[in-house]
Amino acid sequence: MKILMINGCIRGEESRTWQLAQGFLEAMRAHAPEDIPYTYTQLDLADMDFKPLTGKFFQERQQLLEEGNRSHPRFAFAHQFAQADRILVAAPFWDLSVPAVVKLYIENISLDGITFGCNEEGLYGMCEAKEMLFFTTRGDVYGNGPLEQGARYLEALCDMFGIPRFRCICAEGMDAAPEKAGAIMDQALMEAREAGEQFWKL
Repeated sequence: MKILMINGCIRGEESRTWQLAQGFLEAMRAHAPEDIPYTYTQLDLADMDFKPLTGKFFQERQQLLEEGNRSHPRFAFAHQFAQADRILVAAPFWDLSVPAVVKLYIENISLDGITFGCNEEGLYGMCEAKEMLFFTTRGDVYGNGPLEQGARYLEALCDMFGIPRFRCICAEGMDAAPEKAGAIMDQALMEAREAGEQFWKL
């Protein structure tokens, strides 16, 4: 099993979102069955240099796609994403969505013929992953309201990429109610650890 973690936590180890993801990862590793070999790959996006699709960089990409050259090294991250069996994303709630580094990564791996395809009936997914788990924290309470566009964005991408299951594990309202922050985080960590324990049973 190939597990891919996309870490979009800009604040590093101090990030509350990363602490939430760590709770999941600890439980996942502790309950890993001996008969299921797996690889874990972590992309720390804040330390990487994904470029926006503009100018010459965009034109070069388009030329490669037109030539059918989808094995070019430039597309290695897209193939990695498409071939992962399970995808984990950790990213805080920023400006009603996710940090720009996450969006830049997605922009670079969204490729016709690798992560999705298109025919006369429309888009169809080409990714092998059975699930995307999204870990996030929000300072205020947004729930499923219209201002929450982070989880919605990733869930829509799952549909585009052909990933059938999406789940968001979130701690929210910790800045709005600081006196409750510890309890809110503890509840979310409990959910994350339970997800880690159940991870191998899906």
